[in-house]
Amino acid sequence: MNMMSSEDMDVAQAAPPENCMQARVDRVGILVANLGTPDDYTYWPMRRYLSEFLSDRRVIDYSPWIWQPLLQLVIMSKRPFSSGAAYKSIWNHDEGESPLMTITKAQTAKLKAMMAERFGDDVVVDFCMRYGNPSTKSKVEAMRAQGCQKILFLPLYPQYAGATSGTACDEFFRSLMEIKWQPIVRTVKPYYEHPLYIEALAQSIERNFAKLENRPDVLVCSYHGIPNRYVYEGDPYHCECLTTTDLLRARLGWDDVEVVPTFQSRFGPEE
Repeated sequence: MNMMSSEDMDVAQAAPPENCMQARVDRVGILVANLGTPDDYTYWPMRRYLSEFLSDRRVIDYSPWIWQPLLQLVIMSKRPFSSGAAYKSIWNHDEGESPLMTITKAQTAKLKAMMAERFGDDVVVDFCMRYGNPSTKSKVEAMRAQGCQKILFLPLYPQYAGATSGTACDEFFRSLMEIKWQPIVRTVKPYYEHPLYIEALAQSIERNFAKLENRPDVLVCSYHGIPNRYVYEGDPYHCECLTTTDLLRARLGWDDVEVVPTFQSRFGPEE
């Protein structure tokens, strides 16, 4: 039996494994996040997507004991067909994907080109979806494999809502929970009042109005709706939407009756 001195034991215990301090490439990752999309407009892909989306407690916060039987047994028996028909009518058949996927890919490609021009391969740009594919977890793992020690997470929502930006960030942080060596992370704050965002909206409107023979009397700014209860519970979404509208109206130089904010897509019986 070999006998080790106390000094030898201290050295042995202090020595790290050979790969413990293995050098990692010091890259920065920019992970763009969008809502999500079904893989196809047929029944089962639609059902998987809708079930994941409508099971999110940030979106529908009713008790699962009440909500899940209703969702799985009643809503999911019909909704995939009607939603699938709607998706089919706008589907990008050339690429075999939804318009949201096509647009998100294009946005990511432009951002990637900009970062490559400025930083070379030191910055990795990719996108993920909160629901469906590509998943947030898979993209976080891919960025870590490419040596990203810092990740900037960018939800593509100008206005913050718990059911959009909030749940996207939830999923991002969940993807870090099982990682032993977590990257340093930051999230991008909502940009609902950023001058460049307001300017982009205004220029888009001005370009399209210039193409019309007759100028419309009213510009309707349509935002996705949330239950009033969420606002009373502290969600800033409603206020941020109204702020965006006010800033856009001021930038265009129009009056109150020419630019009107509205909210659509009410789900369920709540106001």
